[in-house]
Amino acid sequence: MRHFFSYLIPFSILFWSVVAVTSDYYEQLNLKPLPQSNLLASFNFRSNTSLSQFEAHNFRYFPRSLGQILQHVGTRELHLRFSLGRWDAESWGARPWDGTKEGGTGVELWAWLEAETDEEADQKWLSLTNALSGLFCASLNFIDETRTTRPVMSFQPEGNHPNSTLANMQLLHGVLPREVVCTENLTPFLKLLPCKGKAGISTLLDGHKLFDASWQSMAIDIRPVCASGEECVLQIDQAIDMVLDIERSKRPRDNPIPRPAPGHELKCNSSKPYHSGDTCFPTDFIEGQDWALDQVFGKAIKGACPLTDQNAPPVCIQVPHSRDIYTTAGATEIKNPNGFSRCYQIPSDADFSFILPHISREGEHAGTSADEIVEPATPLLYAERSFTGHGYERGGVRTILTNPSPDTEVEFVYMESLPWFMRIYLHTLKTQIDGEWRSSQDVIEEIYYRPALDRVRGTQLELRMRIPPASTVFLTYDFEKSILRYTEYPPDANRGFDVAAAVITILPSNSPNAPIERQKTSNLRTTTLLLSLPTPDFSMPYNVIIFTSTAIALAFGGLYNILIRRFVGADEAPKVSVGGLKGKIIAGIMKLAGKLKGAKGKVE
Repeated sequence: MRHFFSYLIPFSILFWSVVAVTSDYYEQLNLKPLPQSNLLASFNFRSNTSLSQFEAHNFRYFPRSLGQILQHVGTRELHLRFSLGRWDAESWGARPWDGTKEGGTGVELWAWLEAETDEEADQKWLSLTNALSGLFCASLNFIDETRTTRPVMSFQPEGNHPNSTLANMQLLHGVLPREVVCTENLTPFLKLLPCKGKAGISTLLDGHKLFDASWQSMAIDIRPVCASGEECVLQIDQAIDMVLDIERSKRPRDNPIPRPAPGHELKCNSSKPYHSGDTCFPTDFIEGQDWALDQVFGKAIKGACPLTDQNAPPVCIQVPHSRDIYTTAGATEIKNPNGFSRCYQIPSDADFSFILPHISREGEHAGTSADEIVEPATPLLYAERSFTGHGYERGGVRTILTNPSPDTEVEFVYMESLPWFMRIYLHTLKTQIDGEWRSSQDVIEEIYYRPALDRVRGTQLELRMRIPPASTVFLTYDFEKSILRYTEYPPDANRGFDVAAAVITILPSNSPNAPIERQKTSNLRTTTLLLSLPTPDFSMPYNVIIFTSTAIALAFGGLYNILIRRFVGADEAPKVSVGGLKGKIIAGIMKLAGKLKGAKGKVE
């Protein structure tokens, strides 16, 4: 029953976002404590503008800088992701937003462009990546044809597009797994917001906290939305999700160095038989955490954004109703009937924060973990990917896919975008279910394969798969490593080459009795891989240059000296007059030496 409520919580909170579809601007912060002293913070910002106003270049809440780029290149739908870190599904459970606002490590971009030919689409894609690169201070301009794919089964349009537009829409997808996400990407993200980080929940967004998180993701989604009986609007949905370590976030910024806690502040497990006054076994977060909003983020919310929808509460937290929360004055609490979440209406002219006190696990009124946090939902699918083999000539990839459901199979599309220097052998593609090798037809229903061309395009592999209940599938294949030109290696060539994360799209179930979480599309990404290629000795060109330069200098110097110098006899050489101070000194020394020699002869 708890799993059902954990899936129901996001829908109950996102009810406010459904109401806000028709509003011009809406923002909300969802907080969810996780096991092992972690906190999931999800920031969501949504702006709408009518298509007629957008085409007339009338921008109110929709950012003008981004709207002009979309109009120039004919972009009908756009999705941009900045991600860093790894989501720990075994500890934190299902991903926020069902993984739809998550991208692979680095930068990921896919968009639907209106173009009649592939050449026109490629030209518009190049203009789009260059413009977004300058807007978000990212290296999106490095998404060239070798890093661009055209997915067939993995992505579908999320907006409402007329049939006349769908006929000329082309999907292009690119990823930069090597891109390092930093504060330079957060600043233009905040400038797209109506309040621009000056008021509302965006005042909590600070680069020191965001990029100190264990996992973080920034997402921008732009799509047309048509409600029944109303004019279609162009919607921009901005989201930031981060997982913060509460203990690390509570450290003061002016003294962030961790230091051992004093003996009287240690949290010890008194159930151990050797527990005493001088012996302590750490509880390892069993006791939970007490924290405050301004303590975790370093500051309080600077009032509500005056432009947001007043009917949607800006702050929500997912904790049981039995847990006490103390807020600042002026806030109004709204509890959800499901018993596992509550929201707060905050004033626009005062700071807002709240405190979650410590729950004691001992004594007469001892609490449990169920009183402190909501149990995370079980993911629909677990995925792991790694390299196999050794050496610099060949290798392999192994992906482990696990269906945790005991009674429901899961159907999904598995897509990999591999660089051209990974030449895979498609005939080596094999599947293994629970340790038994089986035919690929038992698991793989459909395959789309687009081979790579050297220095032109990468490999695109899409698999439509189905995993039985409570089963684990091992997907393996082999590949060959190519040798690059020495000018194609990056400055840190010995580090390796980043391989983009695999994209897994879980398809909705066709069964009418399927649970809520299986009646919609969800996504997840695997971790990126680090590929080692044969690396030449880059010191050899330097050694060759030095050796040849030395040999040429010696040969040329000697030959030039022989050709230019004039050799004459000693008796034919002109006498050199000795003058000046140097001559006088030499003459004095010679005169003194002669006197000493004469005096020595007289003595003998």
